[in-house]
Amino acid sequence: MPFDINEFKEKFGSARQHALDKTNNELASEISSVSRLTNEEIIDLFPETTDMEKLASLIEIVNSSEEQNTKINQIVANAEKFGGIILSLVKKII
Repeated sequence: MPFDINEFKEKFGSARQHALDKTNNELASEISSVSRLTNEEIIDLFPETTDMEKLASLIEIVNSSEEQNTKINQIVANAEKFGGIILSLVKKII
């Protein structure tokens, strides 16, 4: 049976998308369990896995037992990383 590259690409792409969707749904579920956002809101606001990972990092800082100034310094030190996440969250609440 000859190898069909187009069929391979299609099946590979489908498997990749299925895995990505499953990962994003699981991440959204974990984030929604510690926030006031629903899974759907999280997926809508942060459709990329990397954005959900950044949001999880931000939540970790905010929920830490560190002093407020330490939290602020950590957020400022990662301003480029968290900038888009913060903008999305603020847009959601206004």
